[in-house]
Amino acid sequence: MKKELVIYLILLVFMLQSCNPTSGDKLPNFVIIFCDDLGYGDIGPFGHPTIKTPNLDRLASEGQRWTSFYVAASVCTPSRAGLMTGRLPIRSGMCDDGRRVLFPNSAGGLQQSEITIARALKQAGYATACIGKWHLGHLPEYLPTNHGFDYYYGIPYSNDMDRVTDGDQTYNNVPLLQNLEIIERPADQSTLTKRYTEESIKFIKENKDRHFFLYLAHTMPHIPLFRSGDFEDVSLRGLFGDVIEEIDWSTGEIIRALKEAGIDKNTLVLFTSDNGPWAIMKLDGGSPGILTGEKGATFEGGMREPTIFWWPGRIPPGTIMDMGTTMDIFPTFCKLAGVEVPGDRIYDGEDISQALFGTGHTGRDVVFYYRGTRIFAVRKGPYKAHLITKSAYGPDDEMEHDPPLLYHLEHDPSELYNIADQHPGAIEDIRAEIEKHRQTLEPVENQLQKMIAE
Repeated sequence: MKKELVIYLILLVFMLQSCNPTSGDKLPNFVIIFCDDLGYGDIGPFGHPTIKTPNLDRLASEGQRWTSFYVAASVCTPSRAGLMTGRLPIRSGMCDDGRRVLFPNSAGGLQQSEITIARALKQAGYATACIGKWHLGHLPEYLPTNHGFDYYYGIPYSNDMDRVTDGDQTYNNVPLLQNLEIIERPADQSTLTKRYTEESIKFIKENKDRHFFLYLAHTMPHIPLFRSGDFEDVSLRGLFGDVIEEIDWSTGEIIRALKEAGIDKNTLVLFTSDNGPWAIMKLDGGSPGILTGEKGATFEGGMREPTIFWWPGRIPPGTIMDMGTTMDIFPTFCKLAGVEVPGDRIYDGEDISQALFGTGHTGRDVVFYYRGTRIFAVRKGPYKAHLITKSAYGPDDEMEHDPPLLYHLEHDPSELYNIADQHPGAIEDIRAEIEKHRQTLEPVENQLQKMIAE
């Protein structure tokens, strides 16, 4: 009997370890590949008919395609603040109703009081690198190396900023930084995707024998569009397609580097974007696919992103229709790395590891659609209510709705059919969620309104 009990206990321990995604001597590596202005319909796994993305197709077939994955805001700065901190940007002062993002003359940025994913993971000994676009403050105290990243290589804000006129020529004088030093100005944007990829692979190789966090934040496909010579005129979709196909190549190179280093089965990769397509740029902008809306607004196309998770042998392949957000990445990575989420502040992210490993759901039932400092819409379960609507850019056509517009996103992801009169109870539930949420908000200093004195 005693022998049988010992055997039973050994089997039990083995089973528990096999169910634990972080069991073993080595903690998982994390890679986030974050695009800029990529639309829901701009890659093969989410239905684009003429842009070839074989590497992303493979990533999606081997991993998970998340069809209801959201960002914290529909423009760059607040969206990236939400990803990095696991908190809505209203809590960190990284949103504004006028200056919606940070600019080269901005004096504000992500405060040191905020804890980034990188800073949290360093508690567990992670090597950390940020490669690409930052856009959370360009002054030294706000740059990645002062927010938990060991290494930074990229541009500090959007690639269409810092416009300079020299004679008859106008160009974007965007700097390329390595840590805190400007190493090129203006950055040669035609080679950025390629150089970001090379820097990322170098980081992977240098840290293959330890656990690491790589945040690869592509500059593209934010306009102005650039691609390297190898990708000129390769896509049926024209210049925009060339740019996406180079990002697909880059993703394939990252996966290849993980496999060659023998660490692919110990690395969780996330591919997504900061917000939806910049539709006013016409052919230079992307597509929301089946969704309505674009970058800058709070319809689905502005905030629901094409998202793929990949961890071979660890997460079961498939399509996940549960709601998730980029803010969920902070607590999820902390859970997988054995790092305790700080208890001194409110987090808006949820641990979604059970959904990743097929053992449960995300636990997320509500998504808030902020535009600047105001709530424009809220999703609870399948229902989404628009309290306020406004065009992303252009006319001042802001309109408040009472009752709110209501859509059933599982039946009508394109938000075409207002069913508010049929479901007053759903609207009341959403109003209650808004009131409960507002009770958690505390005033903070607005970082986007700060400007450098001339």
